[in-house]
Amino acid sequence: MQRGRLYVISAPSGAGKTSLVKALMEREPRIRFSVSYTTRKPRPNEVPGRDYHFVTLERFSEMVANHEFLEHAQVFDNCYGTGVRTVEGALTNGEHLLLEIDWQGADQVRARLPEACSIFILPPSRGALEQRLRARSTDSDAVIERRLKDAAQDLTHWGDFNYVVINDRFEQALADLQAIVEDRGSHLAAHRPEVNGLTAALLHTD
Repeated sequence: MQRGRLYVISAPSGAGKTSLVKALMEREPRIRFSVSYTTRKPRPNEVPGRDYHFVTLERFSEMVANHEFLEHAQVFDNCYGTGVRTVEGALTNGEHLLLEIDWQGADQVRARLPEACSIFILPPSRGALEQRLRARSTDSDAVIERRLKDAAQDLTHWGDFNYVVINDRFEQALADLQAIVEDRGSHLAAHRPEVNGLTAALLHTD
C-alpha cells in the first residue's frame, strides 16, 4: 500500500488559517484532519475529539515524558501536541492527514518526517492582520496586542516552509491550497518574488 501524505499548515494568528483549513477539508474528503491535544479550555463551539483532545497539564506532561507526541509546543499560555501513533498509523494505512499547528511544531515534524508537505499562510498586509484579530469578540485588547507582537515573530519563519499561500481573497487562497494538495502548486513555492516582497513589508517597522 502506498504511504499516505502529511500536510502541515501554519500561520500567524489572524491570517485566517482555521477558516481556510475547514473549507479545504470540505473540498478534499480524502484528507483527514489530525486532531491535536491541548491543555486549553474548549471554546463554546468546540467539540472534544473533533476539534481537539482536551487534556490537563498533568496528562500532557505525562505524554511528553512518554514520547507520545510527534510534535508539541507551548503557544501563548497553553500546550499543544500531535499524537505520534495516530499519525504513523494513518500514514502507514495510506491515509492523507492535515496538521494545523504553529511553526514550532512544524519544525519538529520536518525533523522527524522530512517528506511532510509544509504550507505557510500569510495575511496580505499588517493592517489586515490587525483588523482580523480585532474582529474577534473573544479576545481582550491586551491579548490582541500580545498576539500582534507574537505574529511578527511567527512571520519570520515563513522561509522554512515548502509553500506559501497569501490569504488576500479567501476563494483564491482556498484554490491555492487545493492546488498544493493536488500536486499542482509549483507556482506557490515559498521562495518566490511575490512572497519576498510581502514578507519584507510585513516585517518592516517604523
